[in-house]
Amino acid sequence: MNVPPLLVQTMGSLAAILALAGLAWWLKLGGSPKLASDDDVRRAAGEVEDGFDPIAIARDTEGGAAIARDAQGRIMVIKRHGNRFAGRVLDADANATLNIDLGEAVLVVRTGQTLFGDIYLAVDDPKAWVATINGVSRPQDA
Repeated sequence: MNVPPLLVQTMGSLAAILALAGLAWWLKLGGSPKLASDDDVRRAAGEVEDGFDPIAIARDTEGGAAIARDAQGRIMVIKRHGNRFAGRVLDADANATLNIDLGEAVLVVRTGQTLFGDIYLAVDDPKAWVATINGVSRPQDA
């Protein structure tokens, strides 16, 4: 039986790919982390900015994003970025609105940073967060 070398090479490559995928699955690598608790949000906020200690936290219902306020009144938004979390402390360029979709109000935070983008959060009491975020935009608060 004469097996073409290209077929042997292709089958070997496929076997190696499947073996690596199985190893990654077994080690529980990758995946989609979630902000499942307030402690997860505190940990992520501390990784974004050392010393940021939230006193008010709102997590998105799906756990992919959160918003937090510290004792100094600074507000941080955190979102999933790959298999980690990224965050920004909002400044005067940020603003927030409500997006009413199918009767549910979703908080939309525009950070003012093009590369970070907008964040959509389904949180409890989104109107209060809109007022808080838009309050940062006032010159005396910036």
